[in-house]
Order: sequence, then structure tokens, then C-alpha cells
Amino acid sequence: MTKVLIASDSFKGSASSSQVAEYIAKGIKKVDATIDIKKIPIADGGEGTIESLLSACHGKSYTKKVVGALGNEINATWGMMNDNEAVIEVAEAAGFIVDKSKVSPMKTTTYGVGQLIEEALNHDVKTIYIGLGGSSTTDGGVGLAQALGVHFYDDNGQEVGLGGQELIKIKDIDISNIDGRLSKCQIIGLSDVTNPLTGEEGSAYVFSPQKGATSDEVEQLELGLQNLRRVSKKVLGKEYGDTPGAGAAGGIGFALLTLLGGQLESGIQKIMRLINLEEEIKRADLVITGEGQMDGQSIKGKAPIGIAKLAKKHKLPVIAITGSIGNSIEKVYENGVDLVISSTSSPMTLEEAVKNSDKLLDLAGMTAIKAYNLRN
Repeated sequence: MTKVLIASDSFKGSASSSQVAEYIAKGIKKVDATIDIKKIPIADGGEGTIESLLSACHGKSYTKKVVGALGNEINATWGMMNDNEAVIEVAEAAGFIVDKSKVSPMKTTTYGVGQLIEEALNHDVKTIYIGLGGSSTTDGGVGLAQALGVHFYDDNGQEVGLGGQELIKIKDIDISNIDGRLSKCQIIGLSDVTNPLTGEEGSAYVFSPQKGATSDEVEQLELGLQNLRRVSKKVLGKEYGDTPGAGAAGGIGFALLTLLGGQLESGIQKIMRLINLEEEIKRADLVITGEGQMDGQSIKGKAPIGIAKLAKKHKLPVIAITGSIGNSIEKVYENGVDLVISSTSSPMTLEEAVKNSDKLLDLAGMTAIKAYNLRN
């Protein structure tokens, strides 16, 4: 009996990791109902991180009212993996906003992420995993730190406000009132990127345009992040802006390292270890993975490549199913994926693809298993 493992990332705005697996599995079963399918929710630190970790350890989810990215009150989900480990997603409290006309990273804040950290600390946790993907912010994690008791002052000794536009005003930082429980808790940021905080590969230049920043705003955000680095170095005697991943989630990676004493790890590598994915891969004949869009950037910490490399360790074939295929896809083939299948079978709008994701992924599942059968 053929054993297939499906471990795909979510298709942002279209289907969760679990839904993607369900749709693909349905298509596979249409070809061969006897195939044994194992479905595992997976993420790389972005959307779906809570689902992946809580599913694996049978944890419990909670909801907390927090300040959202736009400053409005929202409900954000977080989870307890066990008695002393919590998991948070930046995407829950400061998540990606589809309508760019209504938002700019000049104004969006990570304050709610800090509130979720505080709520986890209220549960006496010893470790907090923070999924850093899917943010709509470029505030260097300042909002997060403010929620935890850090003060950022301007030239007049006044507390700066929320959002990326405030970074350039910072002249002093006071961490004396930071939540003392942080010193007894391990903070681990799970990142799907390796970008530094500033520079051509930094948070402002690479990611803020995707979040609605104009070209002028990108320059302002870059100057603000550079200022945050300078003041941190002057006042705190340290700053980790060049550390890989410091630019993740609009600079939350920097804040975790510099202000909270945390650490950063590859999201997919850590999550695969936490859910013991290798043991499941060992039992499979075929691994199917995927994400919303796959291109040359996927090799820089994204879930499908981490899964493909682990599968290749055990000499297994890997098929990636994706919503769309971008540039430099050859890099994906060089990193363990044997075949990339696009679920969009004909020209269509994004709205049409989202609306029909179940049918499209069903068909892609059929195609994937038929392609696998060709080798037998």
C-alpha cells in the first residue's frame, strides 16, 4: 500500500494548512482509494504556526482582546502547547492587511503582540515561541516592547506614539520597567526569512512595499529603523540589527534580540523538530508539500524546502503543489523538490483562485499522484 505524507503550508487568504491537505487528499483518493494518507499541518513561523504546534502536541488555544495593527481592538488567538510552553503568531495581532489603500506600515503597530506575550507570561510559561511571519508592520518591534513596559522618548522627553512613523523621533530608551518575568522566560522567534533590520536587504526596502508603503515611506521607515539601531547601541550598549532574521516581521526579530533578550531560529527547522516530522517522513513513500506561491525566494527558509530537504535525507520523492509559480523556480528543484504543480489550471484572477481553491487543489492532488505513479 502506498503511503503519502501531506505537509503543506497554508495558502494565505485561501486555505489553511489543514484545508490544503484535505483538498489534496480528496483528489488523491479519486485516483486510488487504497492509498494511506497522513496529513500534518505545517508552518514556517507565519500563518498556521499555532495550528501546527497545537495539533502536534494536543495543546489548547485561547483568545485575547488586544490592540490590532490599526490601533483598533481585535480578538487574537494564541496557544499553550503544554503547562509551560506557549505559542504566539505575529499574524494574529499584527497581521497582513489585504486592502493596502486603508493601511500603511507608517501607522501599523506591533503593540498587540506584546500584549499576547504578557498574557502568556500570566500563565507562568517558561518558553514562548513567536511565529514571525505575516505582519503588516515595520515598527522595529517598538510597539511590542511598549506593551511590555519599555519606554521610548523623543527630544522633549515625551513618549513616542505607535507605528513606524515614530521611529525617527526616538532619542532615548528606558527598559527599567520592562516586565521582569521576561528574564525567567525563553523567548524564541520563529522566522521564515534571514533579512537584517536595515539596508538593501532589510525590513523597510524588502518588505514594507508589500505592506502598502510608498517609495517615500520606504525611505522614512529605513531612516527610522537606522535611528532605532543607533539609539539602542548608545543607550543599551548593544543592538543586533545585522543578525539574520532581525528584519523579520517588520523588525520584531530585532526587538526580541535587543530588547527582550530572546533568540531567533529557523521557523521550519524548529517546527519540524517540535512536531517530530522526521518520524512521519520515514514511514512515507511520497511527500507532498506546498505553499501559496513558490519561486526562487522559497529556498530562504520557507516550509516546503525544509520539508523537501528532510525527505531527501530519506531518499523520498517530493512533489510541491502551489497556487502559482514565480521566477527562478529552478532553485526549488535544486533544493530537493522533484516536481512543482500549480493548482491554477487556467488563466484566472486571484479572487477566482481563492473561491475555487478546494476544486483546484483536489485536481492538483489527482495530478500529483498520477505523476508519482508514472515512475512505478
